[in-house]
Amino acid sequence: MFMTGYTGNLLAMVKAKNPNEPEFHQAVEEVVESLTLVLDRYPEYRSAKILERIVEPERVIMFRVPWMDDQGEIHVNRGFRIEMNSAIGPYKGGLRFHPSVNLGILKFLAFEQVFKNSLTTLPMGGGKGGSDFDPKGKSDTEVMRFCQSFMTELCRHIGPDTDVPAGDIGVGGREIGFLFGQYKRLKNEFTGVLTGKGLNWGGSLIRPEATGYGAAYFAAEMLSTRAQTLQGKVCLVSGSGNVAQYTVEKINQLGGKAVTLSDSSGYIYDEAGIDEKKLKFIMDLKNVHRGRIKEYTDNFKGVVFTPFDPELDYNPLWNHKAQCAFPSATQNEINGKDAKNLLANGIYCVAEGANMPTTIEGVKAFLDAKILYGPGKAANAGGVATSGLEMAQNSMRMSWSREEVDSRLHQIMKNIHKACFETSERFGTPGNYVNGANIAGFLKVADAMMDQGLV
Repeated sequence: MFMTGYTGNLLAMVKAKNPNEPEFHQAVEEVVESLTLVLDRYPEYRSAKILERIVEPERVIMFRVPWMDDQGEIHVNRGFRIEMNSAIGPYKGGLRFHPSVNLGILKFLAFEQVFKNSLTTLPMGGGKGGSDFDPKGKSDTEVMRFCQSFMTELCRHIGPDTDVPAGDIGVGGREIGFLFGQYKRLKNEFTGVLTGKGLNWGGSLIRPEATGYGAAYFAAEMLSTRAQTLQGKVCLVSGSGNVAQYTVEKINQLGGKAVTLSDSSGYIYDEAGIDEKKLKFIMDLKNVHRGRIKEYTDNFKGVVFTPFDPELDYNPLWNHKAQCAFPSATQNEINGKDAKNLLANGIYCVAEGANMPTTIEGVKAFLDAKILYGPGKAANAGGVATSGLEMAQNSMRMSWSREEVDSRLHQIMKNIHKACFETSERFGTPGNYVNGANIAGFLKVADAMMDQGLV
């Protein structure tokens, strides 16, 4: 898309100051386009240079992470923490351990996190971090050594009232445990400095499920605006990690039928549906044995496995008949061609479990078709919302029941949907959840920044 005037100049400035960071440029472009509607109505944000300040991280921390493998060989990875914006609370956002991690990807994630956290209604700023370390194929002791080395530096910059990291791709319960243990050892304090902790030591019930559950709840809220439910809907889900697993679980509970899951090797299509028994197999395969999705076909009949083909300019997973789609793997997994395939196959509800899984061309196709399209910063905010609930429980030194946390999560997702829906109407683009999410998230942060002066 082509922007002129103030927003065009701002985007040009972001690209010039942050070269070779396409994901960050994409995230800023998508938000800034929505905010044109706000800046025309409220020029005071322009005068206070709110956008110029919001695209610039408050702090960027980069450090080396040396660690030793089981054979005694030394490796050196790079660690990051982007502390993006603390206008409404301490920095909050996940840590990602994956070979693709670089400054641009983490800045895009931190930027998105600012608006996502604002939408939850909880007092959390935005941040993100991680490393280009790959936990895949490493032993538990290698992962532990890496996590301890990573936290030895990171602990200087985080704290329960400063910056509270969580998990993301490559950082699950095992990694959070190692990271927390090292923080406690170095700081000599037991505080809620990380979320996603084990239930025995400060974690919250429903936290592992929260992102997936929240995406399904958000889809249900969008469908309710057309007097529909998830009952009987065929759903395409990508990924097979934490988010995808619990999206499928909640789809099943709400009466829908998920027929796909994937990993980096390819995807499975199970026309009969991934029921409770099959999902249990997937969870064991992925969370315990850390196996590949293809193994699913060895255990269940009538399943088709399609290997990943880098030569294709589209993802065949998105080319099946269905009504709902839940991209839950990674950024930019739905391009313009995928979006057209989804629409041609009858998809009219998309709830993003991953962060920015749809390219700008794909988003445009969804918006032009006027389908129910819930962008990640709204649809997958359930994870960080429940992290916020974990922080609250830690501060009070108490633990809520599974039912209470799930009830609070469900209400938060309803509130996020309501804020996006009503804001899109208020600014003249009814049904446009992208504008609704971007504007509602921005207004809260911008007003806090105005109140706090030039900082």
